[in-house]
Amino acid sequence: MRLYDTLSRRLEELPSPPGPIRMYFCGPTVYQRAHIGNARPFALGMWLRTWLRHRGYDATLVHNITDINDKIYDAAPGASAELAERATRWYLEDTGDLGLGMPDVLPKATEAIPSIVASIEKLVDSGHAYEAGGDVYFSVATDAGYGRLSRQKVEHMEPEEVSPLKRAPQDFALWKATKPGEDTSWGSPWGKGRPGWHIECSVMAEEAFGPVFEIHGGGLDLVFPHHENELAQSLALGHEFARIWMHNGMLTRAGEKMSKSLGNDMTIRGVIDDWGREVGLTLLLSGQWRKPLDFNRDTLEQSAAQLETFRNVFRSPSEPVGDWAELEAALDDDFNTPQALAVMHGWRDHELLRRALGIFGLESIAHVEEAPAEVVDLAERRREAREAKDFSAADRLRDEIGAAGWEVRDVAEPPGYRLVRRS
Repeated sequence: MRLYDTLSRRLEELPSPPGPIRMYFCGPTVYQRAHIGNARPFALGMWLRTWLRHRGYDATLVHNITDINDKIYDAAPGASAELAERATRWYLEDTGDLGLGMPDVLPKATEAIPSIVASIEKLVDSGHAYEAGGDVYFSVATDAGYGRLSRQKVEHMEPEEVSPLKRAPQDFALWKATKPGEDTSWGSPWGKGRPGWHIECSVMAEEAFGPVFEIHGGGLDLVFPHHENELAQSLALGHEFARIWMHNGMLTRAGEKMSKSLGNDMTIRGVIDDWGREVGLTLLLSGQWRKPLDFNRDTLEQSAAQLETFRNVFRSPSEPVGDWAELEAALDDDFNTPQALAVMHGWRDHELLRRALGIFGLESIAHVEEAPAEVVDLAERRREAREAKDFSAADRLRDEIGAAGWEVRDVAEPPGYRLVRRS
């Protein structure tokens, strides 16, 4: 199996089964209800873990919760801890309702403070970081390869934040002294404060897996500065860190990035409530994982139609049509889910299709609901009316069936119709 690596800019082969394959996918900063864009790295990690295990790998997925961050302080001055706790519950509820299960470990930044402080101390002692006014900054000048992941030159990089305390504009914070209005802080050799965003993830990943692991995932918007800085500080600690960097493409609406700041986001909760989890998951499957994916009413309706096509297969007699090797070829080649969907659409074997859908948490669509007796009676009376060429009565009965939430479809095989629950 091979996957595209952002660092090398090429497809990289995974080791042979059983591996292990240890995966760390960056999770959300918890300050409000997560938008559907947060579901893409979550779903990708969960699907990839399922597929790797199917292929005989010992696969483990860690998906972190960033519960210390400037965004949380800004969203709830004086009550950031309460907001982070509440938003964490929302995220776990909403991703849980996607029906994919949960990652193996869900570490929180607040649980890793002692290890974070210890790592920062090592960076200061080695000369890669410096203290300034209670803050601690990583010195980019000490990393000759800085920019390796994002392929940028240091002089062209936009500073993440401006501070007169920094030696160079591109230096980034490892520790931030407590500011007025911030309601949480922890002790450190540099005074009360809290960690910077980037060191949180480096430490949580290494606490889970040690100094090297196979796959680091997250959205394309994390390449710089987040993952660039993770890699720099971990290398400075003498750690190899991640071997493959997977960055999923962003969700867009009419070509525009979806984000809370732009006011055009759709929450995971909203998509599940309005469209159903299966439609949301099918839309995510329809896009190649490292490319942008447009998320709007049209693409949601297209995904709903795809699901109905699969349901129709299960409503028809099963045929031994399908080749599992075709699915393996699609998913082993850079986890090509659009190609996997195309393969599955060609199948008519119920058991094979049910097994494939289960990889993506969609086995529920294999269940064909039986119409209640009163709707079957209406359909029988309609059939009789059609045979008697009483088309007026047949149309009236069709309308009654529709009012009951069902659709009657005329087919060649007995009894001459099929009843389908309206979506």
